[in-house]
Amino acid sequence: MLQEGAQLDQDAICCSICLDVLKEPATTSCGHSFCMNCIQTHWDKEDDKEVYSCPQCRRSFTSRPVLLKSIMLADLMEKQKKTGLEEAPADLCYAGAEDVACDVCTGRKLRACKSCLQCLISYCEKHLQPHYESPAFRKHKLVEPSKKLQENICSRHDEVMKMFCRTDQQFICYLCSVDEHKGHDTVSAAAERTERQRELEGSRLNIQQRIQDREKEVKLLQQDVKAVNGSADKAVEDSEKMFTELNRLMEKRSSDVKQQVRSQQKREVSRVKELQEKLKQEISELKRRDAALELLSHTEDHNQFLHSYPSLPALSEATHSSSILPLPYLEDVKAALSKFRDKLLDVLRDKWTKVYLTVGDVDMLLSQPQPQTRAGFLKYSHQITLDPNTANTRLYFSERNRKVTSTLGESYPSHPERFTTYPQVLSEESLPGRCYWEVEKGMGGIAVAVAYKDNDTVNEQFGESEKSWALGFYKGRYDFRHKKHQAPIPGPQTSRVGVYLDHSAGILSFYSVSEETMTLLLRIKTTFTQPLYAGLHLYAPIGNTAEML
Repeated sequence: MLQEGAQLDQDAICCSICLDVLKEPATTSCGHSFCMNCIQTHWDKEDDKEVYSCPQCRRSFTSRPVLLKSIMLADLMEKQKKTGLEEAPADLCYAGAEDVACDVCTGRKLRACKSCLQCLISYCEKHLQPHYESPAFRKHKLVEPSKKLQENICSRHDEVMKMFCRTDQQFICYLCSVDEHKGHDTVSAAAERTERQRELEGSRLNIQQRIQDREKEVKLLQQDVKAVNGSADKAVEDSEKMFTELNRLMEKRSSDVKQQVRSQQKREVSRVKELQEKLKQEISELKRRDAALELLSHTEDHNQFLHSYPSLPALSEATHSSSILPLPYLEDVKAALSKFRDKLLDVLRDKWTKVYLTVGDVDMLLSQPQPQTRAGFLKYSHQITLDPNTANTRLYFSERNRKVTSTLGESYPSHPERFTTYPQVLSEESLPGRCYWEVEKGMGGIAVAVAYKDNDTVNEQFGESEKSWALGFYKGRYDFRHKKHQAPIPGPQTSRVGVYLDHSAGILSFYSVSEETMTLLLRIKTTFTQPLYAGLHLYAPIGNTAEML
């Protein structure tokens, strides 16, 4: 009987057919036990052969054995279940395809829980116990299970590789260190690990610091977004209030004018009707008088005619005027409103653009669609001539002042616009509102720029202040500079750069140009407040060139 605290061997309670814990154990006449269903299924396949065999010992039976449940083994397993000593689930104990198997186990191998770097063997929990209990294994190094233990064996000397050759950057054994690696910089693997660990920790600290810095930047950007959203919401709210006030004022003024016109209309119509009534009365009186006169004119008795004529009342003079129409007044109102409208439109035209420039959304009102192809850009091509009066003395001109070459020095007369510190030059004329040009560089680096012409910047490099924008193109990379800020710009490397400017829209774009493609490097939107000039800056070496195309 199974005693409490005893544990059955895992192989003893497993079916050799399904390799799982026995279910309804049945024992053959040769003494081996299987799951009842497993052995029955096995023998079902042998019915046609009329010979039955034991799957474990291969003993043959001429007739199919009658199987009975192994009561004793079933009782033992039942007691093991009740005492909680049943083995762990198979998926936790036995090694799967992705697991490291115990090298000591026979039959179905258990999953390894540790690997020994000295033994170069992986052990399950049962076979690992000597490493914990015996002093002989006390110095052995146990690590997490690994399938690559054999990679620690030298293929040439069949020894554990406990050393590292820094010269060849590879693991070696002791015999290698005195043989083909003799004279090389060799250290123990542990020493190399310590050194690499120190480097690793330094890298981690650097990465963690950069993570913290980036997280701070993200938080700052989030604050910027919040501030921008808040500012925009406030600006929209204020603008809505102002436009509401303007609309209310305009509606009030419209109502006042309408009321004044209607009031004047009512007065004039009333006066006209009153005059109309008087005229009707006068017409009636005149008609009666005309009738009396007509009757008198037909009187045949001369004495009666002369006697009646002097008694007729004299015709009175009219005391009113018929020039009372309101048309001149209404024309005056129309003229005044027209003049007010024109003044308001002038104010809007002058001030409205400034409002949008302040907001920064000039593209909505001013910009036009940007070309999509090189042919489209070339429609705005602008020929640029360089200004010798602005050129640094280390620049030499050719190709009708459209090409410059870096030299040791040229003799130019003094001029207040001449760049005195850096080998730079500006265009002779300011750039039109919408234009495109290309620059071909020579063997060295250049910077392509647009800038204001300002005598205060003759000692500044393009991109150092808010008065210039520059794209550097050298050493196989691009960078953009403005207000002393410099940022790398990714893009394909070519010898030609295209520049597109829309001054009124505040758009400046740089392109990498080849024979077949045009790749956008950078597009910025800003507000240009002065005329712009094209600029070039040449880096070393002597003989480097740049040409405006």
